[in-house]
Amino acid sequence: MTLLDTRGTGNRAGSAPHRPPGGPAGWLRDLALGARFAVTGGREGRFRTALSAVGVGIGVAVLLLAASAPTLLNAWHGREKARENLGQLHEPRASDRTLRYAQADTSFHGDAVRGRLVRPDGAHPPVPPGLRRLPGPGEMVVSPALRDLLAEPGSGPLRDRLDYKVVGTIGDSGLLGPQELTFVAGMDDRSAGESYRIDRFGKIFDPQPPSARLVLLIVLACVVLLMPVMVFVGTAVRFGSDRREARLAALRLVGADIPTTRRIAAGEAVVGAGLGLAVGLLIFLVGRQAAGAVTLWDVNVFPADVVPAPALAALIAVLVPAVAVGVTLFAQRSVTAEPLGVVREAPVRRRRIVWRLVLPLTGLALLSSLVWEPDPVWFRAVRLGVGSALLLLGITALLPWLVEAVVRRLHGGPVPWQLAVRRLQLSGAAANRAVSGITVAVAGAIALHMVFTTFQAGFAEAYAKSAARPVIELSGSAADAQRTRDALATLRRTPGVTWAHGTIDALAGRAGERGARGADGHLSADSATVVVGDCAELRHRAPIGSCRDGDVFVTELRNGTGRAPGSVRPGARLNLNPPDGYGGAGPPRPWTVPDSARRVTAVRHPGEDLPGDVLATPGALSPALLRAPEMKLRVGYDKAQETAAVERIRTAAFHANPGMRELSAIDNPHDRQYAGVRTAVYVGAVVVLLLIGAGLIVSTVEQLRERRRLLSVLNAYGTRRSTMGWSVLWQTAIPVVLGLALAVTVGVGLGTVLLTTTETGVRVDWPVVASVTGLGAGVILLVTALSLPPLWRMMRPDGLRTE
Repeated sequence: MTLLDTRGTGNRAGSAPHRPPGGPAGWLRDLALGARFAVTGGREGRFRTALSAVGVGIGVAVLLLAASAPTLLNAWHGREKARENLGQLHEPRASDRTLRYAQADTSFHGDAVRGRLVRPDGAHPPVPPGLRRLPGPGEMVVSPALRDLLAEPGSGPLRDRLDYKVVGTIGDSGLLGPQELTFVAGMDDRSAGESYRIDRFGKIFDPQPPSARLVLLIVLACVVLLMPVMVFVGTAVRFGSDRREARLAALRLVGADIPTTRRIAAGEAVVGAGLGLAVGLLIFLVGRQAAGAVTLWDVNVFPADVVPAPALAALIAVLVPAVAVGVTLFAQRSVTAEPLGVVREAPVRRRRIVWRLVLPLTGLALLSSLVWEPDPVWFRAVRLGVGSALLLLGITALLPWLVEAVVRRLHGGPVPWQLAVRRLQLSGAAANRAVSGITVAVAGAIALHMVFTTFQAGFAEAYAKSAARPVIELSGSAADAQRTRDALATLRRTPGVTWAHGTIDALAGRAGERGARGADGHLSADSATVVVGDCAELRHRAPIGSCRDGDVFVTELRNGTGRAPGSVRPGARLNLNPPDGYGGAGPPRPWTVPDSARRVTAVRHPGEDLPGDVLATPGALSPALLRAPEMKLRVGYDKAQETAAVERIRTAAFHANPGMRELSAIDNPHDRQYAGVRTAVYVGAVVVLLLIGAGLIVSTVEQLRERRRLLSVLNAYGTRRSTMGWSVLWQTAIPVVLGLALAVTVGVGLGTVLLTTTETGVRVDWPVVASVTGLGAGVILLVTALSLPPLWRMMRPDGLRTE
């Protein structure tokens, strides 16, 4: 009687007859007991703990990678600034500690090769990081990646182009990453016009505000990568929760009260989260070793640069266990572990959709507001991030309602289908939790792919338009007309070249006026373009008719409405040494357009430069009188041998002037970069889906174990194993299919809204949608296949035995 009274009192008070000591000591003991259960709960318990640790560990690894972004970018930009000097406002005088410096960038089969040319003025010039000494004439120091590329059998054209003697290797301090292709070579007279004098290395610049597209990509990538991680961490800590709740019910039978069971559950969750932190750190340390092999948008970093910011790492170490405990306690609010079993929230209430729509609608409103209001960049970024996060989080709230609404309306059908539907009607929470991680990850991946696909299509169209006409445009300094003739002659002798034309262009200002460029660097109304070239070359700029050396022409354009008067007339006075608008100004150099200059009418063709305001032959105007004369070359090549011809043209241009710049866009490096992003997202999706599948397997097996007696009864009545196998298949397939449908809808909607905010055309990456759907189908089959062996073991007559 005493026992019965005590139990009754315990039931009324919600406590056991023997109350253990309370206070912090008791709480610590309860937490320690939960930790012990996590690591000593038998093979199945250890498997559940290991699965939770792996799931949390993957999330922690991603969070640590994100926390490394600030230090990574600081290291990358720090090395970039330390090794560069783009010129000084007031060029220093030649001294023992100065040198001439020039850029000599090139490209080889779409890979950018950074080149720098140096020539010291004295015995103690500045030396860039990564070099012990400056190379002399005919010598160069290369990066390890460029050294390996030059040694490859197919790099003969690049070896012919960089015909310097390799005398050393650039150290890590002079490289942005281990895969960077760069060299520093001794300068000769060919690049004298491209060079400028410096007395130090270390670039000083004012960074420009990021563009709307860049902000969109950065914020979206962060949200898409981190939101599924947070959802997945919350899902991972609940792997095997059904078994844990059954164990808590056993603890209630031996005298533990409800607060004690919750503390024990929290202790078990803390162990899983703590092991997840260790696993995540291990995955991060191993994974960051591959950082040097990854190049995205020309960004390649050293593994040592991938270091989490200390404050962010400490925040992750605190938040992950806190999230694990919070999710566990939140799950316990609707579950009561009683001495004779687990009592779930009753009666079962139908889920309401009204409050579940608040999150996605709020996110959609924030994203839609970006279309109308031209806010500051930081405010747009905040609304973009919050709106995207709310829209993705809305999936986790909508999915349980969607599954319940669908399965509630399913009736009839084959026996396996009815068994699966009834199981989901009674208890589909575990499947919903696992599938929520899939939906958030898939929706974010689809939206991210839509944005990348649309931007990539814009790049592809621009490159296709540029490469439609087999023409390469080149530009370089021009000290005299003879150098331009020599460059044209070299290019015309190059195999694969069909034609080559070129002139010398420069800016001039009105005599006595402000200058050729305003303070913003753009051409002012008082500017004029002067073109110097032989008669044959000038005829490609305008129909000049008869011509001989010493002639001058002034142009006027013909457009659809008639002729536009030229800005320069015969007899006009020009200043050939105008200020550049950036502080550089020299003594005026007046020149008068001859009164005998003939007027010619030119037509501007699409894709070509303006003909110029003044066309002069070298006999009438020496290029040496011009300020910063620039050689502009146009080279046509045989489209049938495009790859070889383009590389030969680059080599010929480099030999004519290593500082020659290629202006046309022949190679499209974005295709490979986009392919790299797509591959990375695929790999991440596969890993997430496999882990979610593992969680579904655990949940399915635990539910089967709870129904062991029922399965034995069904077997005794003659139910076939195939019937139960199909029921497991449908039980997994229904929530996964609904989750994928919701993910595709939300992902396409999010991508559409984001692209609309940037006034960009919308493109859906349907191959990605199809592949993700296929991965989801693969998870269904995997879960079903691995659940069948335990299902068949439980369908035995000995399950009817009762003690």
